[in-house]
Amino acid sequence: MESLQNETNTAYEVKIAGVPLRLRSSQDETVVNELVELVDQKIYEALKLTRTGSIQNAAILAALNLAEEYLSLKRNTRKELDRLETMTERIVSGLEASQEVEKES
Repeated sequence: MESLQNETNTAYEVKIAGVPLRLRSSQDETVVNELVELVDQKIYEALKLTRTGSIQNAAILAALNLAEEYLSLKRNTRKELDRLETMTERIVSGLEASQEVEKES
């Protein structure tokens, strides 16, 4: 992968599913490589499922698969944050109650 740097973004020459692309990213080369590998892998996985062998169809299917994973992670993260917030509120309430008891003693 080639990279050309400017003030905030770096241009990268990459190949995804054999298609050469020029990307600009504020991420470092390691992150860009990881992203490219993930997308490339998802496209080739989707390509196996397409009847036509079309890269375009595989790219769309890969995008849908990635979107599904993203939304699932986002929902699970929200649930976990809500759970932690509830737990934190209970702990704070318990601490406040114990401070009130100490003040009364």
